[in-house]
Amino acid sequence: MRFLSRIHDPLKQWKLSPMDLESRRRWEEYTKAKEVMLERTHIPEAPWWVVQAVDKKKARLNCIQHLLQQMPYQEVPHPPVVLPERERHEDYERHPVPDNMIVPEYY
Repeated sequence: MRFLSRIHDPLKQWKLSPMDLESRRRWEEYTKAKEVMLERTHIPEAPWWVVQAVDKKKARLNCIQHLLQQMPYQEVPHPPVVLPERERHEDYERHPVPDNMIVPEYY
């Protein structure tokens, strides 16, 4: 689905490389190799986790949540932060930023 959307969208075609096309052709071969690798290397000391990634945002959040659950965690007390008063000097005058140093505002 992702490749099809890239093929038909001129703004996304740049993301499609010759390697993508070749890897799509070899998808089943890669998948078989991945399955063998997972079977042979998934051990309690170094487990593999597979993230369902149809929805990128959900995949990332699920991955973060899962990884955080693997860590023993205790709440660390934080003292309240007190913002100090800013020092102001009447004789200080801020230097202007040269125009050639400013990033243009596009949005």
